[in-house]
Parts: sequence; C-alpha cells; structure tokens
Amino acid sequence: MRIEDVTPETLRPVRRSWLVQSWHDLAFLHWAVPPATVAPFLPPGTVPDTLDGVTYVGLIGFRMVGLGPLRGPGMPYLGTFLETNVRLYSVDDRGRRAVVFLSLDAERLLPVLTAQALLRLPYKWSRMSLEKTDGVLRYASTRRWPGPRGAETAFSVRPGAPLDEPSPVEHFLTARWGLHTRAWGRTVHLPNEHPRWPLFRAELLDLDDGLIRAAGLPPMPGPPVSVLYSPGVPVTFGGPGIAAR
Repeated sequence: MRIEDVTPETLRPVRRSWLVQSWHDLAFLHWAVPPATVAPFLPPGTVPDTLDGVTYVGLIGFRMVGLGPLRGPGMPYLGTFLETNVRLYSVDDRGRRAVVFLSLDAERLLPVLTAQALLRLPYKWSRMSLEKTDGVLRYASTRRWPGPRGAETAFSVRPGAPLDEPSPVEHFLTARWGLHTRAWGRTVHLPNEHPRWPLFRAELLDLDDGLIRAAGLPPMPGPPVSVLYSPGVPVTFGGPGIAAR
C-alpha cells in the first residue's frame, strides 16, 4: 500500500458537493502520542497515521459558519455555531490520510441530531462560548447530551506571527483532505477540499480540558507540543465512499 503524500493543497478535488461550510477562528492544540495509544479508537480498515514514529491527539475549537447541503447557500442560523472536537489521525487500506473524530461538541441541536443519524458521527450537544478580548480567544464548552453529561473544556490562545512556511508537522496536523467514520456496518471516507490554510503560531495561555478524557483517552503527556491558529477557510465535502467493511 502506498500512503498518499501530505500536501498543503487538496489532493482529490471534490467533483460533487455534498456539504458546504466555512471554518472560522480555529485553535489547534495537539499532543504527540505512541500509535498504540490511539489504535483501539480507530474504525476497522484504518490505522494510526504517523510522522517520525508518533501520531497525534487534537483538540480543536472553532466557529462553523454557513453549513448547508450541496453547493449552498448555507443555512444562516442553524448552519452557524461553535464547535470543539477531539480528533485522531488515520490512514486507510487505500493509503488515504484523514481524521477520525472521537467527539464533536456543537451548540446547535439539529445539526447534532442530523450528523448522528446520517453518518453516526459522535456529535454532542453542548453549551459553548467564544470570547475575543485584546487579541486573546477563549473557547469554552459544557456538554448537555449525550453523555458524559457535564464534560467540559476551556482554553485561551493568543495568535502570533504568521507561518509562511509551515513545518512538516504543521502540515501533517492541518492538511487533511477527508474523514473516516464507522456508519451502517462499514468504514466510510468523506473527502473534502479547501484553500491552503492561513496558519499562525499561537500561545496557549490556559487549558482546563475534560473532553479528551471523556472520549476515553488516557491523560495527555504534558502540555500540547503544537498550538496553532487560523482565521479559517471555506470547505466543500464530497459524499461518503466505502473505506472498509
């Protein structure tokens, strides 16, 4: 099996739009962990994606804007909400690199129910906030349903200098052109495309997280090894295809 390259631009342009959305004000927090730590959490037909012998656990907070079907336009109210996800990095039997979500906390109930029903994605309904003060962004989330009820996170970042030439690790963590999930008795792959990420270094000012623990992962080994910020990108998802049975 040949694993596809990590590239800053989309590898497989989406031919037929299934969903449109934009991601705004993203904070990326990542921890390096051994592949064996996350392997049990990945769907059949996928294995941990690694770089220099390690893989990563990500905690990402952002604003979803204009989510909608086909080519849009996105829904102005129901399609715009805060989200925080816990994600892992995967590669399937066809060599496609992607992400696997262990949880996706969002503040709109209808998108949560829709994503759970259509693709069995682990969306959770949560109370959420994003505050911007004096160049600092503070993300907070407390889970409502389903459990574990009360699982929460709060962290603050201060964006810094732009990354004109992201490192191989920074590309590995952000240049992801699909997701893997287990739905309807099979592992599926959803491709996506978007422009090259505008990335900035960021300083983590504080972190009090319970979402990684609530996802079933062991405690992370100290502070995150990578903290990044992006003002965001528009995104198009294609329809799901079978990755493994």
